[in-house]
Amino acid sequence: MYVGTLSFDLLLGDVRSLKEKRSVVRPIVAELQRKFAVSVAETGGQNLHRRAEIGLAVVSGDTGHLTDVLDRCERLVAGRPEVELLSVRRRLHSDED
Repeated sequence: MYVGTLSFDLLLGDVRSLKEKRSVVRPIVAELQRKFAVSVAETGGQNLHRRAEIGLAVVSGDTGHLTDVLDRCERLVAGRPEVELLSVRRRLHSDED
């Protein structure tokens, strides 16, 4: 069994309130869940208007599949025009760790 995680540090565009922030972050989280069947949530910066951290986890029996899913998730977030991807942290774990 392999577990892969991604942590995205995002700078949001022209956002002036937490309500506007939610309207940007929620669709990204929902699209990741829908397209890739991953566990994903906003994990940091909840009280900051223009910053967000999104965490994502995937479990797979095959490292190739795991890496492919993580790569596609990262490309989806990086391609969103309403956010700037400041950094991505990727971790891979096996049940032998």
